[in-house]
Amino acid sequence: MAFASTALPIGTSTAFSQPAPSVNVQSAFQRNLNVHLICPDCKEIPPNLVENFSDGDMVCGSCGLVLGDRIIDTRSEWRTFANDDQGNDDPSRVGEALNPLLDGNQLDTMISYGAPGSNVGRELNRTQNKVVHDKKDNELQAAYAKISQMCERYSLPRVVQDTAKDIYKKVKDNRKLKGKSQESIEAAAIFIACRQSGVGRTFKEICLLTSVPKKEIGKVFKIIDGILLELGTPTNAAGQGDREYQAVGTNAEDLLNRFCSHLGLSTQVASGAQYIARRAAKEGILAGRSPISIAAATIYMAAGLFGEGRSASKIAERAGVSDGTIKTSYKFLWEAREKLVDPQWIESKKASLSGLPKV
Repeated sequence: MAFASTALPIGTSTAFSQPAPSVNVQSAFQRNLNVHLICPDCKEIPPNLVENFSDGDMVCGSCGLVLGDRIIDTRSEWRTFANDDQGNDDPSRVGEALNPLLDGNQLDTMISYGAPGSNVGRELNRTQNKVVHDKKDNELQAAYAKISQMCERYSLPRVVQDTAKDIYKKVKDNRKLKGKSQESIEAAAIFIACRQSGVGRTFKEICLLTSVPKKEIGKVFKIIDGILLELGTPTNAAGQGDREYQAVGTNAEDLLNRFCSHLGLSTQVASGAQYIARRAAKEGILAGRSPISIAAATIYMAAGLFGEGRSASKIAERAGVSDGTIKTSYKFLWEAREKLVDPQWIESKKASLSGLPKV
Protein backbone atom coordinates (compact mmCIF):
# COMPACT_ATOMS: atom_id res chain seq x y z
CA MET A 1 0.00 0.00 0.00
CA ALA A 2 1.43 3.40 -0.89
CA PHE A 3 1.17 6.37 1.41
CA ALA A 4 0.94 9.93 0.25
CA SER A 5 3.67 12.17 1.50
CA THR A 6 3.58 15.91 1.92
CA ALA A 7 6.56 17.87 0.75
CA LEU A 8 7.95 20.36 3.24
CA PRO A 9 9.81 23.47 2.29
CA ILE A 10 13.55 23.43 2.57
CA GLY A 11 14.76 24.39 6.00
CA THR A 12 11.53 23.34 7.75
CA SER A 13 11.82 20.91 10.65
CA THR A 14 9.37 18.11 11.12
CA ALA A 15 9.59 18.28 14.91
CA PHE A 16 6.66 19.86 16.65
CA SER A 17 7.47 22.77 19.02
CA GLN A 18 5.50 24.55 21.72
CA PRO A 19 4.06 27.94 20.81
CA ALA A 20 6.37 30.81 21.70
CA PRO A 21 5.44 32.52 24.96
CA SER A 22 3.99 35.99 24.70
CA VAL A 23 6.55 38.69 25.42
CA ASN A 24 5.52 41.79 27.32
CA VAL A 25 6.93 44.67 25.31
CA GLN A 26 7.02 46.97 28.34
CA SER A 27 9.00 44.49 30.47
CA ALA A 28 11.76 44.38 27.85
CA PHE A 29 12.64 48.02 28.65
CA GLN A 30 12.49 47.74 32.43
CA ARG A 31 15.64 48.12 34.44
CA ASN A 32 17.10 44.85 35.71
CA LEU A 33 17.58 45.41 39.42
CA ASN A 34 19.46 42.13 39.80
CA VAL A 35 22.53 43.59 38.09
CA HIS A 36 25.01 44.99 40.62
CA LEU A 37 28.22 46.90 40.08
CA ILE A 38 30.86 45.26 42.28
CA CYS A 39 34.60 45.43 42.55
CA PRO A 40 36.21 42.57 40.50
CA ASP A 41 38.97 42.19 43.07
CA CYS A 42 37.07 42.39 46.37
CA LYS A 43 33.73 41.00 45.10
CA GLU A 44 31.95 42.35 48.16
CA ILE A 45 28.17 42.25 48.28
CA PRO A 46 26.87 44.82 48.96
CA PRO A 47 29.73 46.67 47.28
CA ASN A 48 31.62 49.42 49.09
CA LEU A 49 31.72 52.05 46.36
CA VAL A 50 32.67 55.69 46.82
CA GLU A 51 31.79 58.44 44.32
CA ASN A 52 34.57 61.01 44.25
CA PHE A 53 32.84 63.99 42.60
CA SER A 54 35.88 66.24 42.85
CA ASP A 55 37.86 63.92 40.54
CA GLY A 56 34.87 62.43 38.72
CA ASP A 57 35.80 58.84 39.68
CA MET A 58 33.98 55.90 41.25
CA VAL A 59 36.39 54.07 43.56
CA CYS A 60 36.16 50.88 45.60
CA GLY A 61 36.27 51.90 49.23
CA SER A 62 38.00 48.66 50.28
CA CYS A 63 40.91 48.28 47.83
CA GLY A 64 40.95 51.65 46.04
CA LEU A 65 40.39 50.27 42.54
CA VAL A 66 38.95 52.84 40.13
CA LEU A 67 35.78 51.37 38.63
CA GLY A 68 34.62 54.35 36.61
CA ASP A 69 35.71 57.80 35.52
CA ARG A 70 34.01 61.00 34.41
CA ILE A 71 31.20 60.63 36.93
CA ILE A 72 28.71 63.51 36.61
CA ASP A 73 27.91 65.38 39.81
CA THR A 74 24.12 65.29 40.06
CA ARG A 75 23.92 67.19 43.33
CA SER A 76 22.41 70.68 43.54
CA GLU A 77 24.45 73.80 42.86
CA TRP A 78 23.44 75.60 46.07
CA ARG A 79 26.82 76.52 47.42
CA THR A 80 27.91 79.48 49.46
CA PHE A 81 31.29 81.11 49.66
CA ALA A 82 30.34 83.95 51.99
CA ASN A 83 33.17 83.16 54.40
CA ASP A 84 35.75 83.00 51.60
CA ASP A 85 34.66 86.18 49.82
CA GLN A 86 37.79 88.16 49.05
CA GLY A 87 37.64 91.48 47.25
CA ASN A 88 34.09 91.04 45.93
CA ASP A 89 35.09 87.74 44.36
CA ASP A 90 32.06 85.44 44.69
CA PRO A 91 32.59 82.08 42.90
CA SER A 92 28.99 81.01 43.47
CA ARG A 93 27.44 79.67 40.28
CA VAL A 94 23.81 80.13 41.34
CA GLY A 95 21.80 83.33 40.96
CA GLU A 96 18.93 84.59 43.05
CA ALA A 97 15.31 83.54 42.55
CA LEU A 98 13.21 85.26 39.91
CA ASN A 99 11.20 88.25 41.11
CA PRO A 100 7.62 88.10 39.74
CA LEU A 101 7.26 91.86 40.26
CA LEU A 102 9.96 92.65 37.66
CA ASP A 103 9.77 92.35 33.88
CA GLY A 104 11.98 90.25 31.63
CA ASN A 105 13.59 86.85 32.17
CA GLN A 106 16.10 88.30 34.71
CA LEU A 107 18.78 85.86 33.52
CA ASP A 108 21.60 88.39 33.57
CA THR A 109 25.32 87.75 33.56
CA MET A 110 27.37 89.51 36.22
CA ILE A 111 31.01 90.46 35.66
CA SER A 112 33.17 90.34 38.79
CA TYR A 113 35.44 93.17 39.83
CA GLY A 114 38.51 91.06 39.21
CA ALA A 115 41.74 90.99 41.18
CA PRO A 116 42.24 93.57 43.95
CA GLY A 117 43.94 96.71 42.69
CA SER A 118 42.80 96.22 39.09
CA ASN A 119 40.32 98.65 37.56
CA VAL A 120 39.66 96.62 34.42
CA GLY A 121 37.03 94.38 36.00
CA ARG A 122 35.37 97.32 37.69
CA GLU A 123 35.07 99.26 34.44
CA LEU A 124 33.70 96.20 32.63
CA ASN A 125 31.13 95.68 35.40
CA ARG A 126 30.03 99.31 35.21
CA THR A 127 29.75 99.21 31.43
CA GLN A 128 27.76 95.99 31.45
CA ASN A 129 25.33 97.39 34.04
CA LYS A 130 24.57 100.30 31.73
CA VAL A 131 23.96 98.02 28.75
CA VAL A 132 22.20 94.99 30.29
CA HIS A 133 20.09 96.41 33.07
CA ASP A 134 16.68 97.52 31.91
CA LYS A 135 15.66 101.08 32.72
CA LYS A 136 12.10 99.95 33.48
CA ASP A 137 13.33 97.49 36.09
CA ASN A 138 15.39 100.22 37.73
CA GLU A 139 12.32 102.46 37.92
CA LEU A 140 10.22 99.62 39.32
CA GLN A 141 12.79 98.80 41.97
CA ALA A 142 12.95 102.46 43.03
CA ALA A 143 9.14 102.59 43.29
CA TYR A 144 9.04 99.31 45.22
CA ALA A 145 11.62 100.60 47.67
CA LYS A 146 9.53 103.71 48.28
CA ILE A 147 6.35 101.65 48.81
CA SER A 148 8.16 99.42 51.32
CA GLN A 149 9.48 102.46 53.15
CA MET A 150 6.01 104.03 53.43
CA CYS A 151 4.44 100.75 54.59
CA GLU A 152 7.09 100.25 57.25
CA ARG A 153 6.33 103.66 58.74
CA TYR A 154 2.84 102.46 59.69
CA SER A 155 4.04 98.91 60.48
CA LEU A 156 1.81 97.49 57.77
CA PRO A 157 2.13 93.71 57.18
CA ARG A 158 4.21 92.29 54.35
CA VAL A 159 1.12 91.21 52.42
CA VAL A 160 0.13 94.89 52.08
CA GLN A 161 3.53 95.73 50.60
CA ASP A 162 3.37 92.88 48.08
CA THR A 163 -0.20 93.72 47.06
CA ALA A 164 0.63 97.43 46.67
CA LYS A 165 3.63 96.59 44.48
CA ASP A 166 1.54 94.25 42.35
CA ILE A 167 -1.12 96.94 41.88
CA TYR A 168 1.48 99.58 41.02
CA LYS A 169 3.05 97.34 38.35
CA LYS A 170 -0.32 96.72 36.67
CA VAL A 171 -1.44 100.35 36.45
CA LYS A 172 1.77 102.39 36.18
CA ASP A 173 1.77 102.52 32.35
CA ASN A 174 -1.97 103.02 31.92
CA ARG A 175 -2.90 106.07 29.84
CA LYS A 176 -5.59 107.10 32.32
CA LEU A 177 -2.87 107.94 34.85
CA LYS A 178 -1.00 110.22 32.48
CA GLY A 179 -0.03 113.41 34.28
CA LYS A 180 -0.42 111.93 37.77
CA SER A 181 2.60 112.01 40.04
CA GLN A 182 4.36 108.78 40.91
CA GLU A 183 3.96 109.47 44.62
CA SER A 184 0.17 109.78 44.32
CA ILE A 185 0.00 106.46 42.42
CA GLU A 186 2.09 104.77 45.12
CA ALA A 187 -0.11 106.21 47.90
CA ALA A 188 -3.32 105.11 46.15
CA ALA A 189 -1.87 101.62 45.58
CA ILE A 190 -1.12 101.32 49.31
CA PHE A 191 -4.64 102.51 50.16
CA ILE A 192 -6.21 99.85 47.90
CA ALA A 193 -3.80 97.18 49.20
CA CYS A 194 -4.87 97.92 52.78
CA ARG A 195 -8.51 97.43 51.85
CA GLN A 196 -7.83 94.24 49.93
CA SER A 197 -5.79 92.82 52.83
CA GLY A 198 -8.40 93.59 55.49
CA VAL A 199 -6.38 96.27 57.31
CA GLY A 200 -8.21 99.35 56.11
CA ARG A 201 -6.68 102.80 56.51
CA THR A 202 -8.27 106.21 56.01
CA PHE A 203 -7.30 108.76 53.38
CA LYS A 204 -5.96 111.02 56.13
CA GLU A 205 -3.66 108.30 57.42
CA ILE A 206 -2.30 107.58 53.94
CA CYS A 207 -1.97 111.33 53.35
CA LEU A 208 0.35 111.60 56.36
CA LEU A 209 2.76 109.17 54.69
CA THR A 210 3.25 111.43 51.68
CA SER A 211 3.11 115.08 50.73
CA VAL A 212 0.22 114.39 48.35
CA PRO A 213 -3.08 116.12 49.26
CA LYS A 214 -5.99 113.94 50.33
CA LYS A 215 -8.12 115.01 47.36
CA GLU A 216 -5.39 114.03 44.92
CA ILE A 217 -5.07 110.57 46.50
CA GLY A 218 -8.85 110.19 46.27
CA LYS A 219 -8.85 111.07 42.54
CA VAL A 220 -6.03 108.65 41.74
CA PHE A 221 -7.70 105.98 43.86
CA LYS A 222 -10.88 106.19 41.78
CA ILE A 223 -8.88 105.92 38.53
CA ILE A 224 -6.86 102.91 39.71
CA ASP A 225 -9.98 101.24 41.09
CA GLY A 226 -11.65 101.57 37.69
CA ILE A 227 -8.56 100.24 35.87
CA LEU A 228 -8.36 97.15 38.10
CA LEU A 229 -12.06 96.46 37.64
CA GLU A 230 -11.62 96.64 33.85
CA LEU A 231 -8.59 94.37 33.90
CA GLY A 232 -10.19 91.85 36.25
CA THR A 233 -6.75 90.38 36.93
CA PRO A 234 -5.90 88.46 40.12
CA THR A 235 -4.50 90.50 43.00
CA ASN A 236 -2.68 89.11 46.02
CA ALA A 237 -4.67 89.34 49.24
CA ALA A 238 -4.19 88.20 52.79
CA GLY A 239 -4.87 84.50 53.06
CA GLN A 240 -6.57 84.45 49.66
CA GLY A 241 -3.70 83.72 47.28
CA ASP A 242 -4.53 85.10 43.83
CA ARG A 243 -8.15 86.12 43.32
CA GLU A 244 -10.00 88.47 40.99
CA TYR A 245 -9.99 92.09 42.06
CA GLN A 246 -13.16 93.36 43.71
CA ALA A 247 -13.85 96.81 45.08
CA VAL A 248 -13.81 96.68 48.89
CA GLY A 249 -14.93 99.52 51.13
CA THR A 250 -13.81 100.49 54.62
CA ASN A 251 -16.38 100.24 57.41
CA ALA A 252 -16.30 101.44 60.99
CA GLU A 253 -15.54 98.00 62.41
CA ASP A 254 -12.21 97.93 60.54
CA LEU A 255 -11.09 101.06 62.43
CA LEU A 256 -12.49 100.48 65.92
CA ASN A 257 -9.87 98.09 67.31
CA ARG A 258 -6.98 100.29 66.23
CA PHE A 259 -8.55 103.50 67.57
CA CYS A 260 -9.38 101.83 70.90
CA SER A 261 -5.81 100.56 71.17
CA HIS A 262 -4.42 104.06 70.57
CA LEU A 263 -6.74 105.44 73.27
CA GLY A 264 -5.71 102.78 75.79
CA LEU A 265 -9.22 101.33 76.10
CA SER A 266 -9.95 97.74 77.13
CA THR A 267 -11.08 94.96 74.82
CA GLN A 268 -14.49 95.15 76.51
CA VAL A 269 -14.96 98.68 75.24
CA ALA A 270 -13.74 97.69 71.76
CA SER A 271 -16.20 94.77 71.62
CA GLY A 272 -19.02 97.02 72.87
CA ALA A 273 -18.21 99.66 70.25
CA GLN A 274 -18.30 97.03 67.50
CA TYR A 275 -21.69 95.80 68.74
CA ILE A 276 -23.06 99.36 68.76
CA ALA A 277 -21.66 100.00 65.26
CA ARG A 278 -23.34 96.85 63.90
CA ARG A 279 -26.66 97.74 65.53
CA ALA A 280 -26.45 101.30 64.21
CA ALA A 281 -25.77 100.04 60.69
CA LYS A 282 -28.70 97.63 60.93
CA GLU A 283 -31.07 100.34 62.17
CA GLY A 284 -29.71 102.89 59.68
CA ILE A 285 -29.12 105.46 62.42
CA LEU A 286 -25.89 106.97 61.04
CA ALA A 287 -26.54 106.28 57.38
CA GLY A 288 -24.54 108.51 55.05
CA ARG A 289 -21.80 109.38 57.54
CA SER A 290 -18.15 108.46 57.05
CA PRO A 291 -16.72 105.33 58.72
CA ILE A 292 -14.34 107.52 60.77
CA SER A 293 -17.22 109.54 62.23
CA ILE A 294 -19.17 106.38 63.05
CA ALA A 295 -16.16 104.72 64.67
CA ALA A 296 -15.34 107.80 66.77
CA ALA A 297 -18.96 108.27 67.91
CA THR A 298 -19.40 104.62 68.89
CA ILE A 299 -16.13 104.71 70.88
CA TYR A 300 -17.31 107.89 72.61
CA MET A 301 -20.53 106.10 73.58
CA ALA A 302 -19.04 102.71 74.54
CA ALA A 303 -16.25 104.25 76.65
CA GLY A 304 -18.76 106.14 78.78
CA LEU A 305 -21.10 103.14 78.94
CA PHE A 306 -18.40 100.86 80.44
CA GLY A 307 -16.96 103.48 82.79
CA GLU A 308 -13.82 104.29 80.75
CA GLY A 309 -14.95 107.66 79.45
CA ARG A 310 -12.77 109.66 77.10
CA SER A 311 -13.33 113.24 76.07
CA ALA A 312 -14.51 114.01 72.56
CA SER A 313 -11.41 116.11 71.91
CA LYS A 314 -9.08 113.23 72.82
CA ILE A 315 -10.94 110.79 70.57
CA ALA A 316 -10.98 113.40 67.80
CA GLU A 317 -7.19 113.75 68.05
CA ARG A 318 -6.67 110.01 67.54
CA ALA A 319 -9.38 109.48 64.93
CA GLY A 320 -8.60 112.55 62.83
CA VAL A 321 -12.03 114.18 62.99
CA SER A 322 -13.33 117.23 64.83
CA ASP A 323 -14.96 116.90 68.24
CA GLY A 324 -18.04 118.67 66.85
CA THR A 325 -18.48 115.88 64.30
CA ILE A 326 -18.23 113.28 67.07
CA LYS A 327 -20.83 115.03 69.24
CA THR A 328 -23.21 115.48 66.31
CA SER A 329 -23.04 111.78 65.42
CA TYR A 330 -23.26 110.80 69.09
CA LYS A 331 -26.51 112.75 69.44
CA PHE A 332 -28.23 110.31 67.04
CA LEU A 333 -26.77 107.34 68.94
CA TRP A 334 -27.93 108.73 72.29
CA GLU A 335 -31.49 109.17 71.04
CA ALA A 336 -31.56 105.50 69.95
CA ARG A 337 -29.66 104.17 73.00
CA GLU A 338 -32.43 101.73 73.91
CA LYS A 339 -31.97 99.95 70.56
CA LEU A 340 -28.19 99.98 70.58
CA VAL A 341 -27.32 98.86 74.11
CA ASP A 342 -27.43 95.14 74.88
CA PRO A 343 -29.75 94.56 77.91
CA GLN A 344 -27.38 91.90 79.26
CA TRP A 345 -24.74 94.56 79.81
CA ILE A 346 -27.09 96.42 82.17
CA GLU A 347 -28.31 93.25 83.91
CA SER A 348 -24.78 92.00 84.59
CA LYS A 349 -23.82 95.50 85.78
CA LYS A 350 -20.92 95.62 83.33
CA ALA A 351 -22.32 98.84 81.90
CA SER A 352 -24.52 101.67 83.09
CA LEU A 353 -26.62 104.07 81.07
CA SER A 354 -25.89 106.76 83.65
CA GLY A 355 -22.28 106.81 82.45
CA LEU A 356 -23.22 107.95 78.96
CA PRO A 357 -22.04 111.47 78.10
CA LYS A 358 -24.79 114.06 78.21
CA VAL A 359 -26.00 115.60 74.98
